[in-house]
Amino acid sequence: MAASAKVSVGSHVWVEDPDEAWIDGEVEEANTDEITVNCSGKKVVTKVNAVYPKDPEFPELGVDDMTKLAYLHEPGLLLNLKCRYDANEIYTYTGNILIAVNPFKRLPHLYGIDTMKQYKGAPLGELTPHPFAVADSAYRKMINEGVSQAILVSGESGAGKTESTKMLMRFLAYMGGRSESEGRSVEQQVLESNPVLEAFGNAKTVRNNNSRFSSIKEEESRAAIRTYLLERSRVCQVSDPERNYHCFYMLCAAPEQETERYKLGKPSTFRYLNQSNCYEQYYLHYTSSGCNLPVVAAILHLGNIEFAKGEESEASEPKDEKSRFHLKQCDEKALEDSLCKRVMVTRDESITKSLDPDSAALGRDALAKIVYSKLFDWLVTKINNSIGQDPDSKHIIGVLDIYGFESFKTNSFEQFCINLTNEKLQQHFNQHVFKMEQEEYTKEEIDWSYIEFIDNQDILDLIEKKPGGIIALLDEACMFPRSTHDTFAQKLYQTFKDHKRFSKPKLAQTDFTICHYAGDVTYQTELFLDKNKDYVVGEHQALLSSSDCSFVSSLFPPLPEESSKTSKFSSIGSQFKHQLQSLLESLSTTEPHYIRCVKPNNLLKPEIFENNNILQQLRCGGVMEAIRISCAGYPTRKPFNEFLTDSNNDEVDACKKLLAKVDLKGFQIGKTKVFLRAGQMAELDAHRAEVLGRSARIIQRKVLSYQSRKKFLLLQAASTDIQALCRGQVARVLFEKMRIEVACLRIQNQARTYICQKAYKVCALLLVQFRQGCEQKLLESNFTHIMKFYFFLLVWVFMTCNFLFTQSQIRRCLCHRHYVRMKKAAITTQCGWRRRVARRELRNLKMAAKEAGHFKMLRASWKINWKNSRQN
Repeated sequence: MAASAKVSVGSHVWVEDPDEAWIDGEVEEANTDEITVNCSGKKVVTKVNAVYPKDPEFPELGVDDMTKLAYLHEPGLLLNLKCRYDANEIYTYTGNILIAVNPFKRLPHLYGIDTMKQYKGAPLGELTPHPFAVADSAYRKMINEGVSQAILVSGESGAGKTESTKMLMRFLAYMGGRSESEGRSVEQQVLESNPVLEAFGNAKTVRNNNSRFSSIKEEESRAAIRTYLLERSRVCQVSDPERNYHCFYMLCAAPEQETERYKLGKPSTFRYLNQSNCYEQYYLHYTSSGCNLPVVAAILHLGNIEFAKGEESEASEPKDEKSRFHLKQCDEKALEDSLCKRVMVTRDESITKSLDPDSAALGRDALAKIVYSKLFDWLVTKINNSIGQDPDSKHIIGVLDIYGFESFKTNSFEQFCINLTNEKLQQHFNQHVFKMEQEEYTKEEIDWSYIEFIDNQDILDLIEKKPGGIIALLDEACMFPRSTHDTFAQKLYQTFKDHKRFSKPKLAQTDFTICHYAGDVTYQTELFLDKNKDYVVGEHQALLSSSDCSFVSSLFPPLPEESSKTSKFSSIGSQFKHQLQSLLESLSTTEPHYIRCVKPNNLLKPEIFENNNILQQLRCGGVMEAIRISCAGYPTRKPFNEFLTDSNNDEVDACKKLLAKVDLKGFQIGKTKVFLRAGQMAELDAHRAEVLGRSARIIQRKVLSYQSRKKFLLLQAASTDIQALCRGQVARVLFEKMRIEVACLRIQNQARTYICQKAYKVCALLLVQFRQGCEQKLLESNFTHIMKFYFFLLVWVFMTCNFLFTQSQIRRCLCHRHYVRMKKAAITTQCGWRRRVARRELRNLKMAAKEAGHFKMLRASWKINWKNSRQN
């Protein structure tokens, strides 16, 4: 899954984050090597090849099949799982692989009988993802094709593997159900055996109540349960806050009559149960498991035996001579000798050696572990016998509940074997996924010969190669009495110092690290040698095989005489390797189906989705490895109708033209799909975003131009209307003022005329009177004096008339000047309006002239072409 090399400013990408695994953001700056991404206000500077493109068209509720994602990478998978988890859609396909996210709450609508009816006979992928769909697909293929099937359920502790297995068993029991008269089906009997197996094989660990063994249940016309690597060391050694196996607590919680019968007390009274505080926090109801419960009680009592120094310097003896421990009908003296002494057989004689208290305690724990292991094996055999097996059956459905990849702070031999199992199954898984890829390519008729397949064979060679592998070196160390974990670790350092998958941690003296497919795991070698030894001490074998209890003696049948004289070394690692080989050989004859269970959080609470935790599980579960294999070929596969936006009659040709236009290399066109290499979908989206962005900018420019012009024209029309209204108002006010002034002038003229006329009449009357008086005076006085007076009177009258004329002329001049000014203003206003109208008309004429000229040019061009065609 390579990151996209083409990143542009404004694009959305996924950036790695230590808290959330991956966060999305927008690219703000992009250089050749580095980019700056704005992630919700947080600025992140990172390498270009360290980011992944984000799908801009990601559906809100995700997709039910990861292969439908346009971008097949880690952040895309996480986002899809989270969207579906938030919607209570806990199942998702990755091709034919089902990913199940534990909801930590009941979802009864998903598992009822109605749901089983829906999935019965439905093709895989037609309905929403579900374990019932996987079980139905396996069942139908076994019936129709006559091929054995295997359903492999894996995941981290607490991811829900056992519950998923139960769901598969329920559906298979429903599919193969029979009437009551025919009795119970084998699937129902296997389901009923689960509580017993969980009681004796499950224990609380740091993470949850998980299986401390692995099993495969083979079903259909026959049924069998096979177990792998029971964690025997848990019987006598438990770390806080973990617990021992459930059956011990269930027995301590039994009714009073049973506890008195087996001389039991509270869990805190037994050393094998009080090594942690778990018994104070945990209570189980007593349930009859159908096995020999006195043996379980005997193991608890055995753990309470303590040893003190005996009379000899290196001897030991039990502190409590009246110990409550009694193994059903075993001799107490023989028990003490088997715990405190060892018989060394030489060629000439047998030597009895006393054990010191520490060695005796180790022998006691070894006895407890071997008894519990034999009891568990008997339990599985008993269940298989009660179910019944048909040796003539040809086809099976195997349901494998395998422990998940483990990496703790302290990793011992159990984690080493568990992770070896996961490496082997991961190789099988990789081969199956690659085979499915090949089938898809063949079906679509595309070339896949150049695709390289890389598996984890180098890790498997490192662990199990013989000679020279870690298990082989461990067996060699176990066979030498003087070997210790220090010498074993030094041998590993010397042998694998140049191996790329092996390393020595700094400051560690006996630890070693293996680079597994899911990550690096550091193992502590302190207990590797002890846990790898699998032999029964001769004294223990003799003690238990001679028991008067037929059940106990049947667990330890007498060994042949030649082998009873010496303790023959047997390796747990080698046995487990052979078991794995047998398991893989069985799986190779079946068609596998995969269910990967995922734990969303370590708090075991609902509605909490921890990205980092889930991402690590996807890597450990091989989902990322499957995607890596897919990305080695063509991770993006789009049907033609989804790849092309517009329908086209010739879809293949249209796809080729489209991909050739963007200059993509390495793609292939199948019969119904387009196959793109890793990163090519991002390139297509980048080209698409570039074209759409350019088109969007052009459209935006046109729209903004249109909107701006429309707004301008509206503003212009509005301003013109406002100006017209304002000018009209001003003109009306001015006209009213002028009308008033004219009226005033007229009134003034009339008033002056009236005054002048009145004065004239008075003067005329006075003149008449004066003339009459003068005529009378002349008659009475001297004529000379009368003429002088008359002359002065005429001068006065003339001057008065001249003054009135001057005033009228001045008023006329002022009125004429005002009239000229108003006329000039009116002419100026008229000129401005006519100029505006003329400009508008001129613009229209120019546009018409251009159009006319264009038409003339077209017409002339047409005439020329027509003449040329006529001449030709």
